[in-house]
Parts: sequence; structure tokens; C-alpha cells
Amino acid sequence: MLLRHAIGAALRRIRLDEGRTLREVSRVANISMPYLSEIERGRKEPSSEILAGICAALGLTLLDLLNEVSFETQTAEAVVVD
Repeated sequence: MLLRHAIGAALRRIRLDEGRTLREVSRVANISMPYLSEIERGRKEPSSEILAGICAALGLTLLDLLNEVSFETQTAEAVVVD
């Protein structure tokens, strides 16, 4: 699994778990809604500054996000092995 896919999957899961919309998070993070969607789908590899803005909008630290990405990666690898 590529890192950008794991980051996107983690961000989408967190956003949806919080019941937040793309529009709301993109507005708070000060990025465009289509760009946030592309990040969540693993099509764009965001800079650390963009990730920091998204994390702040979701109430996360970058360390929180990295922990979630680790979880996504482990989950994806477990599915491939099974």
C-alpha cells in the first residue's frame, strides 16, 4: 500500500467517524474541497503543511494521524495475507 493511500484512507475514516463533511473540513483546513477529496482517495500526496491544516481541522496532531496511518497499513496488510 502506498503511503498516500494509507493517509487518505485514515483521513476519510476519521472525518466520517466524526460525521464531518468534505466541505466543512476543507473550509476549516483552508484547502479546496476537490483537493481534500483527491487526498482522501490517495490521488494526491499533500505537503506537511497541508496535512497539518487537515489535522488541525479534524482536531488531530500529526502524530495522531501517523498512528492512524499505521493502523490503516496494518489492516490492509492483514487483508492481503488472509
